[in-house]
Amino acid sequence: MSLKEKIKDDIKQAMRDKNESRLGTLRMLSAAIQRREVDERIQLDDTQVIAVIEKLVKQGRESIEQYVKGGRQELADKESGEIAVFQAYLPQQLSEAEIDKLVAEAIATTGAGSIKDMGKVMGVLKPKLQGRADMGLVGSKIKAKLGAA
Repeated sequence: MSLKEKIKDDIKQAMRDKNESRLGTLRMLSAAIQRREVDERIQLDDTQVIAVIEKLVKQGRESIEQYVKGGRQELADKESGEIAVFQAYLPQQLSEAEIDKLVAEAIATTGAGSIKDMGKVMGVLKPKLQGRADMGLVGSKIKAKLGAA
C-alpha cells in the first residue's frame, strides 16, 4: 500500500471515528499532496509524498515558534498536534549518533575538505536521510565538521 493510499484510508477512518481535528489535519495533508501533483502534472511516489510531509512539518515548526513569540500558546498546541499526525507518516527518525556517523562517512567518501564542499556532502546524504532526519540539523553538523577540518 502506498503512502497516499494509507492517508486516504486514514481519512475515511477519521470520518468514521468522528475525529474532527485528525480529519482536518489529514485533509490538509491530502490537499498539499494533490496541489503538488496538479502543479507538476505528475503522480507522486512515496519519496515525493515524504518530501511534502517534511515541508508541512517544517512549516508547522516555524509557525509554533511564531505563535510562542506572539503569546498564542493555544495555536502552538494545535500546530504541535498537526505535526504529530504528519510525523506518523514519516520513516523512523535517526538518532544524533547515527546522523553523525553518516555525515562522517559522507565527508570521507566525497573527500570534502572545506565548507565549499558542503554541496557534495549534502548530495550524498540527502537520499539516505530523506524523511529520516531534519536536514537543517544535518547541514549544521556538516558545517561544524567541515569548518573544524
